[in-house]
Amino acid sequence: MKTLEHIASELAGYDPQALSADMVHTFLNQLVEPVTEVEEVAIFDALGRVLAADIISPISVPPHDNSAMDGFALDGAQLTPDAPLTLKVVGTALAGKGWAGTVNPGECVRIMTGAIMPTGLNTVVPQELCTLADDRVNIPAGILKTGDNRRFKGEDLMQGQPALPKGELLTPAALGLVASLGLKTVPVLRRLKVAYFSTGDEILSLGEPPREGAVYDSNRYTVFGLLTRLGCQVIDMGVVRDQPEALEAAFVQAALQADAVITSGGVSVGEADYTKAMMKKLGDVAFWKIAMRPGRPMAVGYLSRDKLASSAYKKSTNSYQNKSNHTNTPSLNTSGAAVLFGLPGNPVAVMVTFLAFVRPALLHMMGSSARPSPLLQAQSQEVIRKKPGRTEYQRGRVSTAPDGSLQVQTTGNQGSGVLSSMVQANGLIVLHHGQASVAIGETVDVMMLDSVM
Repeated sequence: MKTLEHIASELAGYDPQALSADMVHTFLNQLVEPVTEVEEVAIFDALGRVLAADIISPISVPPHDNSAMDGFALDGAQLTPDAPLTLKVVGTALAGKGWAGTVNPGECVRIMTGAIMPTGLNTVVPQELCTLADDRVNIPAGILKTGDNRRFKGEDLMQGQPALPKGELLTPAALGLVASLGLKTVPVLRRLKVAYFSTGDEILSLGEPPREGAVYDSNRYTVFGLLTRLGCQVIDMGVVRDQPEALEAAFVQAALQADAVITSGGVSVGEADYTKAMMKKLGDVAFWKIAMRPGRPMAVGYLSRDKLASSAYKKSTNSYQNKSNHTNTPSLNTSGAAVLFGLPGNPVAVMVTFLAFVRPALLHMMGSSARPSPLLQAQSQEVIRKKPGRTEYQRGRVSTAPDGSLQVQTTGNQGSGVLSSMVQANGLIVLHHGQASVAIGETVDVMMLDSVM
C-alpha cells in the first residue's frame, strides 16, 4: 500500500489546493487496489458481480450448423440467378433432433428454426418467399444465395475459446451467455463492502421532528442508492453528530467492517474541525480543493488498522447515532486499511463527486475492467456561462432534435443544494477544465445518467 505522500510525489504538478479533475482520477487510480477473495455463485446470484477468472467455452455455440429460419433447406449449388427452381420436399427437420434421411439433387427438406442442417445442405429459403404445391416447392429466381439463412457451428463461440474475460461486470446479456454454455455457477470476486454516514449537528434523521436550522438527511439515501446500483454490500451507519467521541467510534466501526468508507459533510473550509481532525488521527488523509463545480472540497486517503487498533473506541458499538434500517454486520476488514472518501455536504455535490470520482474508484476496487461510459455530444440550446480553470458538471436534459441529432439544455437552478434539478436531469453537461462559456448551438459533452444511476 502506497502512502499518500508517495502517490503525490509521482504526480507532476500535484497541488491539493487546486487539483484538476484529471489529476483526481490519476491519484485515485494509484490509491485503490482490487479485492482478491473469490467465491463461486449460481447464475441467478451473479448479476452485477465481477468475474474472478476467464470463462473458457466448454462447448461450441451453436453446437452444429442450423437453420436461422422456418423454410426449406437445400444445396445452394442448384441455384441459378436467372431461373426459378422447383424442388421435391422429402422430409421435415425439427428443432431438437437431427434428420437422418438422404437428399438427392432436385430435392429439399422442410426445416424449422434451430433445426440441424441435414447433411449436404447449406442454404435455407424462408417459407414466405416461396410457394408450396403438394410436395413441390417453387423458389423464385434471384431471391437467394448459397449459404443464406444458415447459422454455422461455433458462430457465437467455439469450444476452447474465451467466452468472457476476468474483470467482466456480469450484465443480463452476460448471464445469458454463461447459461448458453451450460454452466450453472461462475467464479466472482466477493462484493465490495462500503460503509457510509452523514455528519453534522444540523442533520435530521427521518422521523425526527423539524427544528430551526436543521435539514433532513438526503445524502444517505442517494449514496445508498448509488452503492446498491453498483452492487456493493452497503453498511448504513446513520447520522453522526459533531462530537469527537461519536465521530471516532463511527470511523472505527466503519473501517473495521468495510473496504471503503464514505462520509458526507465536514470537509469544507469553515466547518467544524472534528471530522477532519478524526480523519487525520485515524489515518493517512489528504484534503483537496478540486477545480470543479459543484463539489470543490473532498478528502481521500486510508483509515489505518494500526491506528484503529489503538483507538479506545474499537470495541464500542453504541457511541454513534444509527438510524438505519439497512445496516449489515459483515465480517471484519482484515486488510491493512480502509479507503476513505470524504465528500462535501451539499446534496448535488455529493452525487456529482460520487459519479465523477468515487464510482470509478470503487469499480477498480471491485476488480471490474469496465471503462467509463463514453461522453455523448449534444448541441446546447442556451448560453452556459463558464470560466476556464475548472471542470463544471451542469445538470441537463438531453432530447432528440427534429433532424435526429442530440440537443441539451440545463434544468434550471444549478445550486449545489437543489436536488429537484438533479431529479429532472437525464445527463450531466461536462464543461472541461480549459473550456469557456458555451454559445447557443455549440456542441458540449454529456455524461448520461441512465448508465450510472
